[in-house]
Amino acid sequence: MPLPSPAPARPVAARKGRAVAALALALLPPGLAARAAEAPEPLAEPAPAEILVVGRVARLYRVPETSIGRMATDPLDIPQSVTLLNRQLIEDQGARDITDLYRNIAGVTLFSYSGITFRGFRQDEVFYDQLRGDPFSGFTVPQLFTVERVEVLKGPAGMLFGPGAPGGVINYVSKQPEEERQLAAQAALGSFDRRGGWLEATGRLDPEGIVTIRAAGFHEEQASFRANAGLSTTILDGGLAVRLAPATRLVLQATHTDQTAPGNRLRGVPTDDAGRFLAGISWNHNEPSDSLALRATALQARLASQLTPTLSLDARLRHVESREEQQYHEPFGLLDTDRDGTPDTSRRQYRDQLRTFQSLAGAVSLAWSAGAIGPTSHRILAGVDFASSDQLFFGRSTTAGVPTLSLRDPIYGRTEGLPYKTGPRPLGADTRAVRRGVYLQDQVDIGRWLTLVGGLRHDRFEDADRLSGAGFTGTDMSWRAGIIGRPRPDVALYASWSTSFEPQPIGNQDAQRGGPFPPQTGDQVELGARTALRDGRVQLAAALYQIRRQNLVQVDPTQPPVGGREQLAALGEVRSRGFELEAAIDVTPDWVVTANYGYNDTVVTADNGRNPLTNAVGSRFANAPRHQAGFWTRYQLPALRTAVALGGEHVSERISLSGQRVRPYTIFDASLIHERGPLRLLLRLDNIFDATYAASGFIDRTGHFPGEPRTLLFEARLSY
Repeated sequence: MPLPSPAPARPVAARKGRAVAALALALLPPGLAARAAEAPEPLAEPAPAEILVVGRVARLYRVPETSIGRMATDPLDIPQSVTLLNRQLIEDQGARDITDLYRNIAGVTLFSYSGITFRGFRQDEVFYDQLRGDPFSGFTVPQLFTVERVEVLKGPAGMLFGPGAPGGVINYVSKQPEEERQLAAQAALGSFDRRGGWLEATGRLDPEGIVTIRAAGFHEEQASFRANAGLSTTILDGGLAVRLAPATRLVLQATHTDQTAPGNRLRGVPTDDAGRFLAGISWNHNEPSDSLALRATALQARLASQLTPTLSLDARLRHVESREEQQYHEPFGLLDTDRDGTPDTSRRQYRDQLRTFQSLAGAVSLAWSAGAIGPTSHRILAGVDFASSDQLFFGRSTTAGVPTLSLRDPIYGRTEGLPYKTGPRPLGADTRAVRRGVYLQDQVDIGRWLTLVGGLRHDRFEDADRLSGAGFTGTDMSWRAGIIGRPRPDVALYASWSTSFEPQPIGNQDAQRGGPFPPQTGDQVELGARTALRDGRVQLAAALYQIRRQNLVQVDPTQPPVGGREQLAALGEVRSRGFELEAAIDVTPDWVVTANYGYNDTVVTADNGRNPLTNAVGSRFANAPRHQAGFWTRYQLPALRTAVALGGEHVSERISLSGQRVRPYTIFDASLIHERGPLRLLLRLDNIFDATYAASGFIDRTGHFPGEPRTLLFEARLSY
């Protein structure tokens, strides 16, 4: 079982009491929980079976506590914008990977594969249980089967998580072994021959619950709306937890993922400059014999101990090994063969690639509730962390003998047996990155209505390119400062300033081109408000922010080439401004509504005057919408033991990396959920009106990534 956090001062204790009460209600049968939540005195007898699901929706999507700040914290005590998505929301939306959830997060939209646009900036690094080590890095997407909760901290987070992009941090919280015995099995069927299922079991091995285990397996496969494409995913996940002492718990976890995707790596569908597809969205540049295969294993350990009533220890270690192999046909330029002014054929290049990734990351932190010092009380967080990663790339490519492919009438299979599919893959890259950090934060409560947060971190980084012999070592500092005002216990008004940095890519540190260069830096000023009104039934959040990103490396037009090589300089700057609104409201005990809206304006404020910055087109950034919105609402029909849910997403116009228009889109989804005893049935309909749209843009020769057409998913689950 999770260890208690150090006893914090004043209003937090009251909120802890409410959290314990909420947990107690959650463990009751649903009908009892509903009545207990509404009645001032305890129930004298169990609720009758016919009102089993009354009040099921209330608190359904609520997350009263988060670990995104590296210690258990009430979201009201965080002076930055935070979005928390729990397992219930994941299941109700039939989500399989993280791309299915972006619509629930203000300020986040798809860029490509696992990459996102986060408050205007492109990034793709994520954390698992607060540690680096993403087994899906590259051209696959994080899966959600092993995830209990998704935590999103917006804006620079260097003080907490070390080097990273300034848009924010996504942290996946893993499922853990539980003491309560549970067994669940699920089967799924859907559009495009989708079929699969999973098994999951957890519980104690001894009467006292000293040892608990979790074992789970998932397999699902399906074809695609893209020709020749498909996806088969197998995940094996296990965990063992041992209570070493009454307040000390060791958790060991292992996850293996095997994913095969025929007809991949998928690029987009070519478009014209107005963003209209030049082929049907089923068009695929890949042959039936092409594929992408990922095999990854993650091993993880966590030791958590309540050393004293006010001091806790948290130590974590994570190791990841992954291998991603690809054989595919890359779009390599468009042809207008009939000379009517519209491209109708794609040139192609054959690519044969292998990427391997190994990482080891660890962290040790201490959280101390120091208690009252004069008129103040302190919660102090101190820690160290490290991460090392090694990446190898083997690849070869050719255009010799590779046939072109029509956009209008593609003919596949003409590549079988061609000689370009043989031969070794030479080593193309061998890099190593090491990160080490130490940090200290103090959260000071002054009286009942004011909290100050201040944190400082020092990082050392080492990057090496083993092929060229280039290497670079450096250090940097990150800060975090905030103030939280409480006009009432369930309302928080805050202001914060936070910073981050990213070491320059090792390829930009070439001394013969002017390097080495200082890291890219990011800083954010944010003003916001967050509520938990009506005992948490009305959760509202608003944030206004400005982010500056500086020291982006570009060619320096004031310096002449040296030895025929253009000189570089860290002279680029980008400014991101915006505001976000998020709401989660229990309208009635049977009706919940979540909604979000984000406005963002990201512009280049300094460059070399000749070439756009990476991911920028002129003064704008690719795939950065000015407007993005989403909603999800679920209504329970108690008499029918059934819930109906409806959701939607809108993303405004964007531009691609080639400056082509990416048209705005609005899509809607729905779920029908029936629960009767141990049985849960889900009928999920995505893209109800079968809209044709681009989920994001890329470059003109590869086109825009098309969104999925209307799809249907049916799930049946038995839980005991």
